[in-house]
Formats: sequence, C-alpha cells, structure tokens
Amino acid sequence: MLGLVALVGAPNVGKSTIFNRMVGSRSSIVEDTPGITRDRLYGTGEWLTRKFRVVDTGGIEIKNAPFQTEIRAQAQMAMEEADVILFVVDGRLGVTGDDRGVAKMLYKTNKPVILVVNKIDNREKLGDAAEFYSLGLGEPFPVSGAHGIGIGDLLDKIISVLPEGQDEDYGDAITFSFIGRPNVGKSSLTNKLLGEERTIVKDLAGTTRDSIDTPFTSGEDKFVAIDTAGLVKKGRIYEAIDKYAALRALRAIDRSHVVVLVLDAEAGVLDQDRHVVGYALDEAKGIVVVVNKWDLADKGEQQAEFAQKIRERFKFLAYAKIIFVSAKTGRGIEGILPAIKQAYESANRRVPTSILNEIIQDAQNMNPAPEFNHGRIKIKYANQVAINPPTFVLFCNDPHFAHFSYTRYLENRLRDTFDFTGTPLKIIYRMSK
Repeated sequence: MLGLVALVGAPNVGKSTIFNRMVGSRSSIVEDTPGITRDRLYGTGEWLTRKFRVVDTGGIEIKNAPFQTEIRAQAQMAMEEADVILFVVDGRLGVTGDDRGVAKMLYKTNKPVILVVNKIDNREKLGDAAEFYSLGLGEPFPVSGAHGIGIGDLLDKIISVLPEGQDEDYGDAITFSFIGRPNVGKSSLTNKLLGEERTIVKDLAGTTRDSIDTPFTSGEDKFVAIDTAGLVKKGRIYEAIDKYAALRALRAIDRSHVVVLVLDAEAGVLDQDRHVVGYALDEAKGIVVVVNKWDLADKGEQQAEFAQKIRERFKFLAYAKIIFVSAKTGRGIEGILPAIKQAYESANRRVPTSILNEIIQDAQNMNPAPEFNHGRIKIKYANQVAINPPTFVLFCNDPHFAHFSYTRYLENRLRDTFDFTGTPLKIIYRMSK
C-alpha cells in the first residue's frame, strides 16, 4: 500500500504548484487567486524508486469565506488519512493568522509534519523563512514551487519520514474490493458473498467508516474481500467530501487484484460512477461491473438494454464483464466470484512469444497501419514484458508513426485470440535497433 502525503495550508500559498512538481504533471488547477483549489486532488509521486500518493487540499482560512466549512472538512479528512503532512506557508507574507489557525489543527494530528516555506526564490530570501519557527512545528523547509528550487531536498525529507507500507500477506488469495457511490449496496454485497453479517448494513449512505479485510474460501479458491469506506454523516459537507474524496477507496484499490464497480440499477449510470472507476483505471486493475438492486429497476428495461447504456457511458471498459444482481434477494450473486477469478487469471495471463509475434504479423498483413505523422509504422518484433496488467512491447521502425486507432486494433486482435476478459492491456512501442 502506497504511503500518503497531504498538502495543507492557507489559500494562495502555492500548494497546487508544489503538488504539480511532486506528481510531475499539471493535475491541479493553478491560478493566482486565493481559494481556487476547493476540492482535493490526487496524484502519484515517485522519488528514489519509492512511490507514494499525494493529495492537494483547498486553502484553509479563519474567516468564514465561501466553501470554507467544506474545505476545512476535506482538509481534516486528508490530514487524518495522511502518513506525512506538508504544511505549506508563503515565505513572502510571513506568518499570518491563517497559518496559526492551520498550525493549531496540526498540533492534534500526531503525524509527521514538514513545514514548507514556499516562494523562497533565492538565497537572499532564506532569512524570511526563519520567522516560521514561531509556529512551533520544527525547522522551516525553504522551497520555490514555481522554480523547482529545493523540491529535490524536500522529496528526500519526505522519503526519510514516510512509513514503509506494510500489507497483510494473504499468500495466493485473490484480493478484491467493491467501489462505488454511497448506498449502492457495497456492504450488502459483501455480506451476501460471505453468508454472514460481517459489516454494518443500514439504509443510510455512508455507514462504513473503515476498510475491512475479510479472507474466505469458495470451493478451492481463496479470496480476500476489502469493503471500502463510505461517508461518516449525511449532509451537504459530507456529500461534498464524498464527491471528490476517495482516500480509503484509493488505498483499497492499491491493495486489490480486482476492483468491482458497483452500480445502482435504480439510479442508473451517473457521471460520478465514471469518476469513481477512474482510480481503478489509473492503476490498471482488473475490473468487474456489478449492477445491484436489479429487483428495483424498471421492469420494462431489459438487461441487454441496460448493459448497452453501460457500454456507451464506459467505452473504456469494453473488456469488463457486467453482472446483474440483487443483494437483497441474492439473485445473480453466484456470478460475482467466478467473474473476479476470471479477471484475475486474465491479468496474470502470459502469451508465448512465438504466438504473440504470429498474431501481430497476421494483424499487419490483414490490415496494414495507416500513414500517421508522415510515416507508416512497421512492427518487427513483439514481446510480453509484464503481467498485472499484461504488457506488450512492440519493436518498430518509429513509435511516432503509431496512431491510437491502430493500437486499439492490435489490442482487439489479442483479445480475439486470448481470453483477457476483465483486464486492461498495455501496449508500448519502442524503436527497433
């Protein structure tokens, strides 16, 4: 499980700029306007071969500015979940009342806190960082997020205090997690699969607070069900948190071989479902789609029609199996574990090199690549280099000639030949020497 680093601080101190430096992309909106980052954003950083999660939070103010109640609640949850907290302050402004307010919140966390003094662009300004000792959070760490000054040293410091991730060793068991919006029936499905009330189930969104690991067997197969957390309370604040926050779900996804996206048949397919499953796609996990509450769905709508809607809204999940179930009546539950096992086996499937090259060459002969970027790609040799997910390296004349549509065509040819149901595939082009 990856460690989690949370950035907190007052508005407009440069948290988002530092976040972008750490994750290597402009994932967070950066504008010179206080409070522009209202919602937490997530990314993955890597330093010295060590990967970790990074979460960006909205600026915390003392005054009752718009959205401050929601922002403080989101930041509080991020701090509770984090392994390391970066407290970012503005070196040009000096210590502000908002800084002192955030510091008071951090005194109660009992987590490693690194005091990051941002906007220190040159050595002449190093003295500006000294006054931040008064916050009582240790030695200030001067950086410039905009220019990248001190970021490498900051990452060294983060790695030195970030706890080593330790996962439970479940041996050869298949670990899976249910993800989805609140109140879609994740806990009820877990209980049906286990045949007992292992997790609290109420008809109220957000009952489950912590992820629960439950090892069990089905026939000769070993599984571990990870029931992910939902909201803590009802209300506008926690609805705002749930819309953007999925820290515990992210950690469950990290630890899972297969992720089960649970949809609500009664509510239909919502944009938030796409947002939730995006985390699993980013991590290239095996995926199964379960449509729960089918007993409550429109009786006039057949499964085929509903499945077609899912395929249209989730075009990137064409390889995932769709199962219709009712946790209340038990209908269709028996199909979940076989689908999980199938996705797991697909993700671990290896293609013999000779057969792989035969498939790729036949595909090129049947449908030569189109001209793209002033050239036509010619694949000379192929090799599978990894599993989870199956990853294929195609050696060619020039990777720049590869159009995404042709990559999709090659992927489909592989799927036509081998059973890769439930798992994404990665295709990487490299220039042949």
